[in-house]
Amino acid sequence: MMAASPDDSLRPRVGLIYDERMCRHTTPDGEAHPECPERIRAIWKKLESEGIPRRCVLLNARKVEDKYLASVHTQNHIELIKNISSKEFDSRRQKIASELDSIYLNVGSSEAAYLAAGSVIEASEKVAKGDLNSVIAIVRPPGHHAESNEAMGFCLFNNVAIAANYLLNEKPELGIKKILIVDWDVHHGNGTQKMFYKDPRVLFFSVHRFDFGDFYPSGDDGAYCMIGEGPGAGYNINVPWEHGQCSDADYIAVWDHVLIPIAKEYNPDIILVSAGFDAAIDDPLGGCCVTPHGYSLLLQKLMQFAQGKIVMVLEGGYNLKSIANSVLACAKVLLQEESVGSIQTATFKSTWRVIEAVRHELKGYWPVLDVELPQNLLITNSRPCPAEVTYSSSESDVENDEGTARTINFSDFVEDDVLLPLSKLKIDEGNHGKVIASDQVQEEESLSASEASHDAELVTSNEIVDGYITWRSLLSKVEVWYASFGSNMWMPRFLCYIEGGKVEGMSAPCCGSLDKSSPKDVIWKIVPHRLLFGRSHTRTWGAGGVAFLDPERSTSDKAYLCMYRITLEQFNDVLLQENSLHQENGIIKQMASPLLDLHILEYVAKNKSLPLKTLKDGWYSTVLYLGKEDDLPILTMTCSASDVERFKSGELPASVPAKDYMNTLVNGLVEGKQLTREEAVAYVNGAATWKL
Repeated sequence: MMAASPDDSLRPRVGLIYDERMCRHTTPDGEAHPECPERIRAIWKKLESEGIPRRCVLLNARKVEDKYLASVHTQNHIELIKNISSKEFDSRRQKIASELDSIYLNVGSSEAAYLAAGSVIEASEKVAKGDLNSVIAIVRPPGHHAESNEAMGFCLFNNVAIAANYLLNEKPELGIKKILIVDWDVHHGNGTQKMFYKDPRVLFFSVHRFDFGDFYPSGDDGAYCMIGEGPGAGYNINVPWEHGQCSDADYIAVWDHVLIPIAKEYNPDIILVSAGFDAAIDDPLGGCCVTPHGYSLLLQKLMQFAQGKIVMVLEGGYNLKSIANSVLACAKVLLQEESVGSIQTATFKSTWRVIEAVRHELKGYWPVLDVELPQNLLITNSRPCPAEVTYSSSESDVENDEGTARTINFSDFVEDDVLLPLSKLKIDEGNHGKVIASDQVQEEESLSASEASHDAELVTSNEIVDGYITWRSLLSKVEVWYASFGSNMWMPRFLCYIEGGKVEGMSAPCCGSLDKSSPKDVIWKIVPHRLLFGRSHTRTWGAGGVAFLDPERSTSDKAYLCMYRITLEQFNDVLLQENSLHQENGIIKQMASPLLDLHILEYVAKNKSLPLKTLKDGWYSTVLYLGKEDDLPILTMTCSASDVERFKSGELPASVPAKDYMNTLVNGLVEGKQLTREEAVAYVNGAATWKL
């Protein structure tokens, strides 16, 4: 341990841990990933540029002992992480990682995980003893998602939980009997919650994006009703945001009206902060707007407790500038240096709604909460939820972000009379049984069935129900080209949408199409459109972006398309699955009417693209017309033009793809004989780092 300068004798003794060895944990083949070594390097570089290390006490990182890991993790999990970087695992390391939720592993993972956990123990013990007032532990991999028996969400060992158990159970002489864990990472600390769910010695507080259970790690664990069990009832506090864009004002309101009142009653002996900075402005995964000054205020409000004994442990945070500036602001607060900034926005109305729900749930355990909030506070200090945002509760296998909201531009949608369902089509007995539009469609706007279906066979009588054509019978005779630019370029992946099932790397199977016939033909085409990667998390592929095609043409760009000749019925089933409308409460749903019928197809062909009103919450809600091949229309599905603008502005996250998702793109391009593997990787990486 290196001492601080004598000139700083009156300055609080703040410890700092950083070790370059934790940067050896990286993706095995050097692929881009949000949880990368540059995260902690950027922090350290920023702190050095401001002279922070010279004003702190530098601590040496140390590796954790297995016996301390065993206080929260199973022996099987400990043995796996301990040995995963050894040569013994070279041939199966990646397969093991692929079977875990959002995890990569390499030859440096074991050492980094042991150093991260051990360093947090070292920091916590120094503060508990009184050797230091506080410590900032710049460690990785992060820990709060790691559960007792498995790694998940970028986390290998649960660093904070291990340290808390160490203080409570291994060092009783230090007098630490009550620990407050504050988790302000934008994702719920599911692993930490489960480890102390029945333990009143730990008050676990998590404020996080929840989006009604759709935001990672998803499910109900992060709900405000999860308050602990048995002797731990009332000691687990979740504050679940309903949406993104929460800012300093929202977090401060939660501190003032939930956390601070409870902390005063609880009176902790030490505070461990799971300090994720992915709720920060411009973070690619979080979608919130907390400033460095905002984080410094949150930390400053905690310093009144436990005699200022605070250990701030790095968790998430994936924008290098934001994470570095935020840690710097927190370091200055711990050093009791001036923090400059102001709160610029009011609190969301939804935040007050959540605060009131949390207070109501916990008031039986914390009487200080059994007081109604002043109505003038709720009225004068609030702003509506973003008017342009709606929130999807879908479970898209490819397109489901961690709940990030998307803009709905209603002017993009066509009038209802254009979105004529196929049920409005009737048999015209005077036209030899061919299909024509009903009189609700103006003649000049409609196609004849023979034109629209490319001389499809006549519909037989057993395909007519009460005078109407079953839409599947009709559209099964209409062929189109489905042009894929994403993971479906790899045929085995695309066939999951037709036949059902999944390929390696997918966490959930597809339900498939009712018509499981294979494509009649497969060809490739290059189009003048920009490929880009947006969003930040999918339930199938984990953390990372997914592919979109900019609806606007650009002669300076090119995108590879793998085109499958399928029926319009099958295209509807693919469209349904891509936009997560195929399940409700785990049950496969069937469409009473198609999403894209012949009249909508005609409109798309005339206007080149159409955002479908029925898919307004889907990520791939825009059907794009790309011309014809062999006199058949070429169709694809992508995001709206307004979403592209939101990617440009940073309102929606733009992220590199997950490893397994990227592999499907590369496999498609290579097996389709379009590019070599090296060229395919470069193509995807170029699109993933697009600059608009």
